[in-house]
Amino acid sequence: MNRRFPVWAPGASTVSLVIGGGDSGAEHVLTRTDGGWWQLDAPLPGDAPLDYGFVVDGDGPHPDPRSLRQPHGVHELSREFDPSAHEWADGSWRGRELTGAVIYELHIGTFTPIGTLDSAIARLDHLVELGVDAVEVLPVNAFNGEHGWGYDGVLWYAVHEPYGGPAAYQRFVDACHARGLAVIQDVVYNHLGPSGNYLPVYGPYLGDGHSTWGASVNLDGPQSDEVRQYIVDNALYWLRELHVDGLRLDAVHALHDERAVHILEELATRVDAASAELGRPLTLIAESDLNDPRIIRDRARTGYGIGAQWDDDVHHAIHANLTGETTGYYADFAGVASLAKVFDRGFFHDGTWSSFRERHHGRPLDADIPHTRLVAFSQDHDQIGNRAVGDRLTATLTQEQLAAAATLTLLGPFTPMLFMGEEWGATTPWQFFTSHLEKELGEATARGRIAEFAKMGWDPDVVPDPQNPETFERSHLDWSEPEQQEHARLLAFYRDLIALRRTVPADARATDIVADGDVFSFTRGGMRVLVNLRGNRLPESAGSTPDALLRFGDAVRVAPAG
Repeated sequence: MNRRFPVWAPGASTVSLVIGGGDSGAEHVLTRTDGGWWQLDAPLPGDAPLDYGFVVDGDGPHPDPRSLRQPHGVHELSREFDPSAHEWADGSWRGRELTGAVIYELHIGTFTPIGTLDSAIARLDHLVELGVDAVEVLPVNAFNGEHGWGYDGVLWYAVHEPYGGPAAYQRFVDACHARGLAVIQDVVYNHLGPSGNYLPVYGPYLGDGHSTWGASVNLDGPQSDEVRQYIVDNALYWLRELHVDGLRLDAVHALHDERAVHILEELATRVDAASAELGRPLTLIAESDLNDPRIIRDRARTGYGIGAQWDDDVHHAIHANLTGETTGYYADFAGVASLAKVFDRGFFHDGTWSSFRERHHGRPLDADIPHTRLVAFSQDHDQIGNRAVGDRLTATLTQEQLAAAATLTLLGPFTPMLFMGEEWGATTPWQFFTSHLEKELGEATARGRIAEFAKMGWDPDVVPDPQNPETFERSHLDWSEPEQQEHARLLAFYRDLIALRRTVPADARATDIVADGDVFSFTRGGMRVLVNLRGNRLPESAGSTPDALLRFGDAVRVAPAG
């Protein structure tokens, strides 16, 4: 711990440190140093963790922008935390290549009834038995209130205290590695939440641009060097100090950066260097709706060098063809030809007209970029939670169709990702929930949610109130379901699919793709995969059944190719 308490406040005239707790009210004047940084002239004595905050030009005390722990919430004092005090048990962990791996996305607050990192550890064996390679954890950075999705974080270095704080996070990572599971942490660098964001008190952390979520981060304006370093250091903190194996970068299309070296390229360069130094793979995965291969193209070929990116086009093609929904951004994906195109080319919108955007969108994926650099899914937190009632595919599809969705995701040529509970066909919804402490903010969030769905034709009366605790409670997984016969059958099928996937080279492309009415089929790595998208019986002309490697009823069949 640096007991000089450095803090960046380039425009401040005075900065002082306030110590709480046992030394309540103690205030220490900081001295300006180079580059707009301030710190104490000499370190404070002692080694017991202190609660502290900063007063900037008389405003405060406020939390440390680089706080590692917020025991009383984002509006209160920070507390010192020494990440090196944890006795790691993962010395034999050599990491895992995440492209081609089976990823499992989960939200700590709703994964278990208790909703903590320690309680999540007790369910990791379920993931091992399923065959998962990596867990992707929705944001755990400190945010306002007790529960939420995590994307309104305001202190990026601190682990949300109701989840257990940073020490519990270290235990969680250790437990994952002990079971051979890699950990991917979802991080948000494109905006900050509406409550508890005190960064502007300290310096020009925010830029002039705006996104759906508020002011953008200052990546290319005056004094943006330190803001970018704040982001890079945060990424390296998760990877080095907390031992995670990869980062999922939220909505990179909302990063406003016009510098010659984009922040994504800078992050990739620094993370690759850390990987070489630590001797284990470290992977960045971008969430991007740009359909721009530059994001995952190698830096030697003018790309950013990000390891992988989410591919929403695959989701849209699977969803539209299974559910029949063709409104909004699903309109262009009506018809099985969309599924054939994404399995062949990776992107559907590769320079084509997007009716949803009312313009042409995307560009073709480079021919030499493996499709494992694209993360594909039939369900995820956004595509479920941003539906008006947070309904999963389970609410509208038959078991056979759910099996078809799983087959396309897990045996396709992409890096597959599952959303928690889908493996047994969870019936619990996953809805948008918040717990803003400010009444006006909570009411504004609820009104905005209702207005958003009203524009899409949803009945406002069915949209859950995000602030109602029942919305949060409904979104918890029901762990009694996997024991029930119908759910157990689907769970067993998921396990078999993942086991079968391991018999195929990860980078094997899909070939011999055929879209014929409701039947979609392809060959990959010596196996022929056939699914009926309506969940009906596959026609006899689709192939014989005696030598099937795997099947689900009469609607899904995997057989040796040839």
